Amino acid sequence: MEKPFLIAGGGIGGLACALALARKGFAVRLFEQQGEFREAGAGIQLGPNMFKALERLDLKDAVLADAWQPGAQEMRCALSGKLVARIPLEEEFRAKFKEPYGVTHRHDLLAAYLKACKAQKLISLETSRRVESFRDEGARVVVTLSNGDEVEGEALIGSDGVWSRVREQIVGDGAPIVSGHIAYRAVLKKSEVPEDLWQPDVVLWAGPRTHLVHYPLRRGELYNLVAVFHSKQYVEGWDAAGDTALLWRHFKGQRPEVLRMLERIETWRMWVLCDREPVKNWSKGRVTLLGDAAHPMLQYLAQGANMATEDAVVLAEKLSEAKGDVAAACTAYQEARYKRTAWVQIMARIYGELYHAEGVKAELRNESLGARTPQDAYKGVEWLYAGI
Repeated sequence: MEKPFLIAGGGIGGLACALALARKGFAVRLFEQQGEFREAGAGIQLGPNMFKALERLDLKDAVLADAWQPGAQEMRCALSGKLVARIPLEEEFRAKFKEPYGVTHRHDLLAAYLKACKAQKLISLETSRRVESFRDEGARVVVTLSNGDEVEGEALIGSDGVWSRVREQIVGDGAPIVSGHIAYRAVLKKSEVPEDLWQPDVVLWAGPRTHLVHYPLRRGELYNLVAVFHSKQYVEGWDAAGDTALLWRHFKGQRPEVLRMLERIETWRMWVLCDREPVKNWSKGRVTLLGDAAHPMLQYLAQGANMATEDAVVLAEKLSEAKGDVAAACTAYQEARYKRTAWVQIMARIYGELYHAEGVKAELRNESLGARTPQDAYKGVEWLYAGI
């Protein structure tokens, strides 16, 4: 009897991987270090490439049931209020990319993945179990958990995030790179948003070294806000309390629409934005990485969960095709993914510079983006939304 595949981390990427493997007939044991499966954060954007991956996992309808489908993406100047660019996301967009654009709550996305995993008899979901280290013994992988237990498996997939312990043994590139950008996030009920400020679209207010983005969640019942600014402050993790005074200092002097929206928030949660340099090799024998453990990226392309789900689909397919040669499958998966994910990592950094431009740079950005047609915008993201 074959040993199960072991997964470190029960976030979106880990659960997607467990489901993808089980659907190919592989037994899975997934270890989540927390006492429950939960997602820190709030809103998340889902591009057409995500829905193509979800279709392969038979999860598209479940995710769309809770999602909001905005009619457009807008960028506005946070100082003048002028519209910089508007990208329609309805009929022409869907005809071009064969899938919708959606936004959803991270909790809702995780819940859809978790429900599907629980329905799979081949998946064992184990909480309060953290993977500390591993040994690849050629014909098997032995994982050591934080309580000292050792577990044998066919392979180990490290989906344990930006601060991955599995990555330490494979890549060994130290701590993630602190971007100097901090994100504050909050969620309001629709009734808490002034009627004249509620917008059905994804709206980004671009300011000097700042931006605010907002959009509906959960079928329009909630409203998501994310405020990002440059700061040297550093707190490891994803869910610390945000200093309101620090936020106001960075957004001082911006449009009333921006300030009135920020005023609606009583409690903010913050996270420091980190990524890493792209690497070509994140596999070693029967061990490989997935999602943020393999290619952590800044959030400016809104592709972290999308790339992790794509990873899961591709890895499962490569393992299914390899007919037992796990190491070869891990290498094939890595070869299929490293350039695409590296391009997203790089472009996310560039988009961050565009969003936060000031002075002459902001003028050039506004002129350049303002001159584009929707068709130009679609062509610019075709490489991304085409999917796997």
